[in-house]
Amino acid sequence: MNNSIYPWQLDVWRQLQQLRPAMPHAILLHGPAGIGKSVFAECFAQSLLCENRQPDGNPCGQCASCGWFAQYSHMDYRRVRPEAMDRKEAEEDAGSEADEGSAESQGGKSSKEPSKEIRISQIRALTGFVNVSTHRNGLRVIVLYPAEMLNAESSNSLLKMLEEPPPGTVFLLVTSNPDSLLPTILSRCRKIALPMPSREESLAWLQEQGIKDADVWLAEQGGAPITALEQARAGNREEMDEFLRQLASPSADGLFKTAERLQKVPAAKLIAWLQRWLYDIFSVRFTGTIRYYPRYQKELVALSTKADIGALLQILKSVNERKRVADHPLTPRLLIEDMLLDYANVVS
Repeated sequence: MNNSIYPWQLDVWRQLQQLRPAMPHAILLHGPAGIGKSVFAECFAQSLLCENRQPDGNPCGQCASCGWFAQYSHMDYRRVRPEAMDRKEAEEDAGSEADEGSAESQGGKSSKEPSKEIRISQIRALTGFVNVSTHRNGLRVIVLYPAEMLNAESSNSLLKMLEEPPPGTVFLLVTSNPDSLLPTILSRCRKIALPMPSREESLAWLQEQGIKDADVWLAEQGGAPITALEQARAGNREEMDEFLRQLASPSADGLFKTAERLQKVPAAKLIAWLQRWLYDIFSVRFTGTIRYYPRYQKELVALSTKADIGALLQILKSVNERKRVADHPLTPRLLIEDMLLDYANVVS
């Protein structure tokens, strides 16, 4: 695991060190997606459990506690996140070892779709953990992310714990959308903002990672350096470019073919691409600047001059409404067709 915070997190790290003499029982780390919030939370959790913490608050990485933490086997630490995230990480770890396409490796997978929510059973499982003595005579630490994936039942179960916090226990909640959490949960947490790094900081870091065209990748991900790194290393723009080409030059024949070819792309990803495209049209119309897709400057400028702004605002509103059902679209292909048809009727 990565037990090192990113350069743009140093100020917040120092801020947290100042809280150590009177550590809050619950801290909410919030900020934009793709900036490394969960890495930051886990590094801070490790530092709270470290038996030989460094003067700057960083974990030593050498003591027994750090060794257990690195294997996610520390007896005084729990990580709570959706099953889908655990499944994805396990499959990625096993991918290089598995015999691709073998019946044995395919047969070992569960047919049940893992939950994308944090379920009440996961919160209830913490009850025994927080009500027994710690194993190392120190703190107990629970990292929970993304907190916006708590459902109604798990939120209420967590709230009960936060209302009567167990002694010696620190909850570290991480979210990109604090407004989605119960106000009563927010009120019981010390809120710490993790800001988006500057473009210069992000570009310098991406270039240190050996990423070519770092400025393009960063722009396409809205300035989020971690997401930009992941996408650049994946090296696959084909699906996004097909979608954007249809937005740049919509046609009835093209949109149906695009919907058919992209129906397996997560709907949330397609919706994000369209939201960013619409933002760029508005931005170039009123400010002359393009944030996300500078590679399509010519097309965006042309669209901004002829599109009806009022109609585009309605499209943006409908896209935001579709975002609510993006994780569970009944018919992905129809959702894509519907979005593209609405858009084409406005800009054609």
